[in-house]
Amino acid sequence: MQQSHKRRTLGRLAGAALFCAAAALPAAGMAADYPSHPINMIVSYGPGGGTDLVARMMAPFLQKYLGNDARIVVLNRPGAGGAIGFGEIARATPDGYTIGFINTPNMLTIPIERSANFTWRSFDLIGNLIDDPDSFTVREDSPIKTLADLAEYAKKHPGAVTVGTTGTGSDDHLAMLRFQAASGTRLNHVPYKGAGEVRSAMASGEIMVGAINIGEALQYQKGGTPLRILGQMSRTRSPALPDVPTFKEQGYDFELSSLRGLAAPKGLPDAVRTKLVDAVKKTYDDPGFQAKARELFAPLRYLAPADYARVLEQGEAEFRAQWKQSPWIDK
Repeated sequence: MQQSHKRRTLGRLAGAALFCAAAALPAAGMAADYPSHPINMIVSYGPGGGTDLVARMMAPFLQKYLGNDARIVVLNRPGAGGAIGFGEIARATPDGYTIGFINTPNMLTIPIERSANFTWRSFDLIGNLIDDPDSFTVREDSPIKTLADLAEYAKKHPGAVTVGTTGTGSDDHLAMLRFQAASGTRLNHVPYKGAGEVRSAMASGEIMVGAINIGEALQYQKGGTPLRILGQMSRTRSPALPDVPTFKEQGYDFELSSLRGLAAPKGLPDAVRTKLVDAVKKTYDDPGFQAKARELFAPLRYLAPADYARVLEQGEAEFRAQWKQSPWIDK
């Protein structure tokens, strides 16, 4: 009897081991086969903006580290301050064939200010890549040369200063509101679908001020757009802008920037998520990628998924507190 019981027990253990090994095969096979067809990378803003430029620059590196002759297709889905693109990523099938950039603060502020079909928790985070401070820019021929000049003009002409941003609740919009409050002025908000549109509107004289990120402003200068950067909303001066003072240096004590990282719909298979996370980290570590980022004036800041989640959670709490105290749109 004991021998028979022992044989049955060993048989059950062997069967369980075989089942576990078999269960592991699909995941391993999925990672080995992925990707087997093109991956869509969604950019929630228009062509020519900082996120779009980085996405198109990094795609070849990500393809290289994903292997399997990976092919990434960058798709622009602008509108509603980023909500259209963010929502499309969140609703996609979580199979690794739709990924995209999520941008702060828009990713955090949109679900606070209005009904949205996503929050940052709707995504599997793959890794943050960029942390780009904001700036105020004007045309190079503008008589406004400093933030003091801007405040003085705005006080003399209430509501006449038009400020272009990438949408309601964006870092650009919040920067405008903070400057407005700190300077005691009234500015006129003009939202666009991306920084490329803001640049064009400023260059044509459609708006007076472009609230755009430092990396974007420098890239546009390099590309021949005649603009002047009035100040940078970073803690310290960017090495690429050593002669342009921060807002704090000019008497406006606040900082704002935009994180830009990759995410996918919630529920990726573990093996696919691991492969994507590893490919993004290898892309970030690649000297060629870092050199290209410098050419685009894209300030790099890598955050692994867990660190990324902590930063987003903290940012969400801060913006909820700000909304409760001072909403950035009428409720």
